Amino acid sequence: MGHMLGLTLPEMMDPEFNPLLFSLVQLVLVLPIALANYKFYTIGFRTLLQLSPNMDSLVAVSTSAAIAYSLFGTMEIAFGNTDYAMHLYFESAGTILALISLGKYLETLAKDKTAGAIKALLNLAPKTAVVFVDGEEKNIAAAELQCGDIIVVKPGEALPVDGEIIEGSSAIDESLLTGESLPVEKQIGDKVIGASINKSGFFKYRATEVGDATALARIIKIVEDAQGAKAPIAKLADTVAAYFVPFVMLLAVVSAIAWVLAGESLLFALTIFITVLIIACPCALGLATPTAIMVASGKGAENGILLKSGPALEATHHVDTVVFDKTGTITEGHPFVTDIITEGIGQLSLLTLAASIEKGSEHPLSRAICDEAKKKNLPLQPIAAFLAIPGKGIEALMNSQALRVGKQSWLEEEGIAISKTLSKNAFELASEGKTPMFVALGPTCKGIIAVADRIKSGSREAIADLRTLGLDVIMLTGDNEQTALTIARQAGIIQVRAGVLPEDKAKEIQLLQARGKTVAMVGDGINDAPALVRADVGIAIGSGTDVAIESADIVLMHNDLRDVVATIRLSHATMKNIRENLVWAFGYNIIGLPVAMGLLYSFGGPLLSPMLAAAAMSLSSVSVLVNALRLRKFKLEQTK
Repeated sequence: MGHMLGLTLPEMMDPEFNPLLFSLVQLVLVLPIALANYKFYTIGFRTLLQLSPNMDSLVAVSTSAAIAYSLFGTMEIAFGNTDYAMHLYFESAGTILALISLGKYLETLAKDKTAGAIKALLNLAPKTAVVFVDGEEKNIAAAELQCGDIIVVKPGEALPVDGEIIEGSSAIDESLLTGESLPVEKQIGDKVIGASINKSGFFKYRATEVGDATALARIIKIVEDAQGAKAPIAKLADTVAAYFVPFVMLLAVVSAIAWVLAGESLLFALTIFITVLIIACPCALGLATPTAIMVASGKGAENGILLKSGPALEATHHVDTVVFDKTGTITEGHPFVTDIITEGIGQLSLLTLAASIEKGSEHPLSRAICDEAKKKNLPLQPIAAFLAIPGKGIEALMNSQALRVGKQSWLEEEGIAISKTLSKNAFELASEGKTPMFVALGPTCKGIIAVADRIKSGSREAIADLRTLGLDVIMLTGDNEQTALTIARQAGIIQVRAGVLPEDKAKEIQLLQARGKTVAMVGDGINDAPALVRADVGIAIGSGTDVAIESADIVLMHNDLRDVVATIRLSHATMKNIRENLVWAFGYNIIGLPVAMGLLYSFGGPLLSPMLAAAAMSLSSVSVLVNALRLRKFKLEQTK
């Protein structure tokens, strides 16, 4: 196409000196494009023969007509009629096929997310288990476990199936499945969930649910069902095509017949037929959506917002309700020291005592205290005879005195008096969703260190911005109600649903959708996966689990909820751009079709040739592309 822009071609290919080679080179170049896009022809002509033509039909007929006409021109050149060298439309066919196939490719990127999500879920459960049989431990495949089997679990191991503890105790991390940020203390008789992590302690439990009956298997089933039930968003171009394509084809045929009846030659009528099909070819229409989405996706990626599909961006535009998970989404997802209350000792001294003994524990609460002491550069003291008492606390010797950190009830069992003031403080801290830990040295309680998860920087601003945009904001969490209400109050959220099981999160989303809401779900954990898939738009925090990221439509890499606001603003800007693109595409067709049919020619004006039609078609596509590129200048205003 270089010669159309005034560029110089090699003399051996120049249409003025060697028109036959010029046409043959174009034929050779367009054939691979046509062959690579054979599905346009197989589908397009099949639907045409079935009298239900679609966009593929228009592409197939128009490009076939352009190639056939150009082949006819090449034959004429071979017979000496070199004037046809400037009336070849191979490049139109090649450009139409290449650009529209690009659009289809962009629309199908990241379409199938289910396989990755299911694989990530399946990898959570261990492949083997240790069972206790006839007084001996035996390794077997987890898939062979039966209800009633006695399973042995050591510290750091994942539980293979659901069950009930029959011996021992431990703190178990169920955050991936329940959203509970702190490990849950489990005793004999307590239920345990497969794929959760044994943080400390050694215990045995009886398998009560195996195979498809486990909590993890139920979540996998929900993800599969929700993905299958999620209807694709209807594309405006496809809807229009159902009416536009048959109408254009009818116009092309009627126009050609009308000119023959008016006394024009068959070649003239063929020119009119091809011109109408080429100028009406949905190149601009096909590019209107994917080009804008492509630019928006790039803009989002630059700002840490990964848009996994065009329909997700389109659906985000209609969102009126945003549902947030709590742990790891609104909050940091792990505990921090929030309060230090002392009696007869300084705060730093109390923190030093606690950190000195907690350094021997791997419990998340212990790590929170040690991290706080490290942040303040406190020198830890040597201890001896360290002992962890599951479900109660830890104790050791410091300078021949007993140092204990744990629950109030345990310290009172040990004969340590706790003042009414500290008891009142502990009650108030617990009512705020915090975990108070008492610190005692010898027979005296020295104070309380409270630990809790805390909201992320920017969460409150993001939620305020969403409410300013007129969106409903809801917190949905598996955590207890008191903690959930505390975090919601800090974040500025009014609507809270606490204690929601993983399999019920998707049901909550469905209830909102049944009320006519368009829902975006924001989460980071495995327990969020069904809800992320069930929601109209699933938004995963990038620091979350692979399952959440695989299940979501949009991933926020910066782990900042203000990016949720930016995503919604970007979707609004993109949809506005797409509407503008469609105006360009349809406006061009409304003006171009009458001219291509020979309306001006019938009144003594010029006849629009297929070459000019192809140029006009290309110009409409350029207009759409230029307009889409304006999105690159869109500013994702955030208050970071």
